[in-house]
Amino acid sequence: MKRLILIRHGKAEDESSEISDFERSLTLKGKVIAGLMAHKLLEKEKSPGVFLTSPAFRALETALIFAGKFGINADNVIMNSDLYNRMSFQNLPAILSTINEETETVSMFGHNPSFTQIANMLCKEGCDFMPKTGIVCISFNIRIWSEIGRNNGKMEYFLKPEKS
Repeated sequence: MKRLILIRHGKAEDESSEISDFERSLTLKGKVIAGLMAHKLLEKEKSPGVFLTSPAFRALETALIFAGKFGINADNVIMNSDLYNRMSFQNLPAILSTINEETETVSMFGHNPSFTQIANMLCKEGCDFMPKTGIVCISFNIRIWSEIGRNNGKMEYFLKPEKS
């Protein structure tokens, strides 16, 4: 059994000509909500497995907030540029091929629209639009990560931040 937890980054600064999209940071509200959502995940998961994140600053910040809540050392958060540049359903097997096959759970931190699209392709029941800091957990009755395929996952839960 393998499990993939997709976590969309928190609310980030607005785009501007002074800072690149890649460098945008979480807002204060984004950091607070990320902490609250990390706590919600902690209520569901004893161990979120391997943390794999887009290197875009807002995704990395979100991953580090979650890592802190789970007591995971920041050095154990793995950055993968494909989660920023090339994240898609077609590229998911290549991204997961970097993970040890003995790892049962991978938590990925990244961006929309790719995370919503991937969740929709992996589970038969589909997935609503993932809001900022939304969390989708999908389980697979497979032995190795390369066996992940269209509609062979089952959504275990979908956590969304409270409206505020």
